[in-house]
Amino acid sequence: MFTFETTDQKEVRRFRIAQFNGRTATARSAGSTVTGHVRSIVENKSSVPAAWTITIIPEAPKPAVNLRPAPRVRAFAEDYL
Repeated sequence: MFTFETTDQKEVRRFRIAQFNGRTATARSAGSTVTGHVRSIVENKSSVPAAWTITIIPEAPKPAVNLRPAPRVRAFAEDYL
């Protein structure tokens, strides 16, 4: 699980929508990027300005899919050998 705290209301709204719709969300914090499902969003009522703690369950990265086959190009010099 990946847990971080934010004070950005727009970011919190985006995570709430992702949680409600069951979609994955991507969080960028301190140079690291985590993509996964939002497990919880908890408001810290004692902080000023308002802060939220967001917990994300990371997903395994998807393998890259090559949609085009590799080109079959021969060197021009091979034609004369």
